[in-house]
Amino acid sequence: MTHELPLIATISVGLGIAFIAGFAAMRLGLPPLVGYLVAGVLVGPFTPGFVADSEIARELAEIGVILLMFGVGTHFSIRDLWSVRRIALPGAIVQIGAATALGYWLATAWWGWPVGGALVFGLSLSVASTVVMLRNLQDRGLVDSANGRIAVGWLVVEDLAMVLALILLPAFASHLGGTAESLTVSSKPLWYTISITFLKIAAFFGLTYAIGLRLFPWLSAALLKSGSRELITLFVTVLAISMAYGAAVTFGVSFALGAFLAGVVVNEAGLTQRFSSQAEVLEHVFAVLFFVSVGMLFDPAVLVRQPLEVLAVLTIIMIGKSLAALAIVLAFRHPLATALTVSASLAQIGEFSFILIGLGVTLGLMPAEGRDLVLAGALLSITLNPMAFRLAARFERRSAQAQADRLASIESMSAPSDLENHVVLIGYGRVGRVIGKDLHKAGQRFIVIERSRDIVDRLRKRGIPVISGDAAIADLLTQAALDRARLLVLAIPNELETKRIFNLVRTANPALPIVVRAEDDDELEHFRSAGAALALLAENELGHSMSRYVLDQCAQSAKPLALTAE
Repeated sequence: MTHELPLIATISVGLGIAFIAGFAAMRLGLPPLVGYLVAGVLVGPFTPGFVADSEIARELAEIGVILLMFGVGTHFSIRDLWSVRRIALPGAIVQIGAATALGYWLATAWWGWPVGGALVFGLSLSVASTVVMLRNLQDRGLVDSANGRIAVGWLVVEDLAMVLALILLPAFASHLGGTAESLTVSSKPLWYTISITFLKIAAFFGLTYAIGLRLFPWLSAALLKSGSRELITLFVTVLAISMAYGAAVTFGVSFALGAFLAGVVVNEAGLTQRFSSQAEVLEHVFAVLFFVSVGMLFDPAVLVRQPLEVLAVLTIIMIGKSLAALAIVLAFRHPLATALTVSASLAQIGEFSFILIGLGVTLGLMPAEGRDLVLAGALLSITLNPMAFRLAARFERRSAQAQADRLASIESMSAPSDLENHVVLIGYGRVGRVIGKDLHKAGQRFIVIERSRDIVDRLRKRGIPVISGDAAIADLLTQAALDRARLLVLAIPNELETKRIFNLVRTANPALPIVVRAEDDDELEHFRSAGAALALLAENELGHSMSRYVLDQCAQSAKPLALTAE
């Protein structure tokens, strides 16, 4: 590149064109990320005009991935990870195997590739993009939902599997048909390599956890005492990037996984509320550069040279892999809504796919055309992934397979025949649990609708009537005997699900009073105008509770408070 300042040129031109293309995409009814990808193609080496520095763009994009994964980690506790282990761990492993098998079959049976190349190709199609999945979940308010936690946990398992694959691949390349001159045959047994990999990951997390729980609270207290917002923002940024870099250099962990685990430690240290939003602006800017960098790698000519091959790759990514995930989640008896969220989240590929396929070419395991096909599949699947979410939501609403969801929740039960004048409590998370305990203490009968299998099992052991499944399914909602209920409480945090259930309840029993939690002022006004008996906003209620305490203390004081000025 002839520019003397490639970093500034890449940022200014890349972000400028991304803004224009993203705005144009939004006006056309498409997600802005489609515009960001197009911007990458326009500033890439395969189109005329300005060509950005691809290496600089890649490193800037990596910062976006680090900040994004750190932010997700601050909202994802160890308890959340542990709670989804029963579905995320086996589900991700089986899904990776299924997608790899499809890619392997396509490459060997149709294209005649060698075994090693076909294996790498299949693996590259099996792992979803961290940035794309999280961006789509965030746009739909699903990151903190039960379905979102399963999807994120699933992705963490995928990342761990890909880290292992990246370590094992060079060691076994010579046995898989690699032709690179630099190849050396590993003298270490397979079990040793795998054990060392997981020991490194465990050592990194254990060290971070042990130090972080002691050091982070002390530092945060000192920074808050200083009152400097700049230092707080700088601390969060340095923490995320340094931890990710240290994990990669010292322990061989990916940047994304290292940043995620660092964020989890921050959450476990109780610092999420203080720091979760400090690097948010930087996160969004650098995440845009990630999409631009993906677009820069794409050669549009491959769509003309190999259209059928590209279509086959896209089919495996968006249909084959998604159907495998859908079947796995349903096989574990989770609701259809959960299966659809997970399958839509995985209907794309991204950063690990680029690394894997590049390593495969470097090791001489596969032809260079494989990289073009994977990049084409990545760009097209990322572009179409928001559509997959919309189709999943539409399918869930209009599902002709409601029976499949009822089978997934086979342990659901209807309200007892003698249950009347009861409270229907939808959602038994942090808010619902408090309400349920108070209802139990007051002797008020109630029935819970909850999709989490673990919570359902615990409630049943305590003898509390509970319906297992998604309350947004009309057939399941009616099992709560809405016609005999005195009140319904909507205690779930997801805005879209809350509105959908609210409308279903209104249709089933227009006279039933509804108490609902809102996430912002617009949602609060919506529920009030829609006829909610009571709509509450968490921040408002916290403010009112604190005000009541302050006023009570002032009223009880023997002497009135006085302000003096010097």
